[in-house]
Amino acid sequence: MNSSEHNHQKKIAVINDFSGFGRCSLAVSLPIISTMKIQCCPLPTSVFSNHTGFDSFYFRDFTDYMNPYIEEWRKLGLRFNGITSGFLGSKQQIDIVKAFIKEFQMKDTIVLVDPVMGDNGVPYATYTKDMCQEMKKLVSYADILTPNLTEACILTDTEYRQNGWKMAEIQELAQKLQSMGPGKIVITGIIQGEFIANYCYDAKEYEKDTGYKGKFMRTHKIGSTRSGTGDIFAAIVAADAVNGVPFEASVRKASGFIKKCIQKSIDLDIPLTDGVCFEEVLSELRVR
Repeated sequence: MNSSEHNHQKKIAVINDFSGFGRCSLAVSLPIISTMKIQCCPLPTSVFSNHTGFDSFYFRDFTDYMNPYIEEWRKLGLRFNGITSGFLGSKQQIDIVKAFIKEFQMKDTIVLVDPVMGDNGVPYATYTKDMCQEMKKLVSYADILTPNLTEACILTDTEYRQNGWKMAEIQELAQKLQSMGPGKIVITGIIQGEFIANYCYDAKEYEKDTGYKGKFMRTHKIGSTRSGTGDIFAAIVAADAVNGVPFEASVRKASGFIKKCIQKSIDLDIPLTDGVCFEEVLSELRVR
């Protein structure tokens, strides 16, 4: 079979862990990207029975199997319109992702890096100073970067605080991140009183010198933090980018969708550990 026959449909390679229960990582990326009429091609970094927010879980590191897995894609001549990465557990995995992007990125391939490094001002246990430096190197490969506020601070060596950020300070954070490589950045989870905001920054708009300072997109906070919302956000933004949807419109769509997911989860009394029941509203993402 001619390898080009595998490339008639848009595809996104999603590099992340897989959790069988808890609605996060690949388990949410796959149905969301598929609903948006793009083939989702998972490349697992590890396998969990359920995510680490539970009291116990089964875990299998997939690092040693990633390159043989990629080799089979190489044999098939696969080409990707998008490449996204999520949680990476070691320097070796970051190196594998960088090599993957170098090999499989085409002229129009959109690379989205979700630098899953920490939350609430605290890096995850696996993210030593050396790992943080390695993630900075991966960021340079991104077209789109989707850090939360904690991760934006880690990547820019900025002191974290939960509240009281001025727009000029967030803009400075985004510009520091942009100087590392990505042209489009959305900093998520910025608390503003009773609101939670995302800050959307597009370097091309800034370069036009028209007074562009990025855009805050605010919504009322509802419920509590749940697993998988960042993965949902990144999946929607990546799929929209491949489908040619404008960046700010995509960020607004992703934020609105997640809010509906959280509200539905509250209505159905879904435990926090179980993530958001996005299945109940998934049809709203269908591309017409």
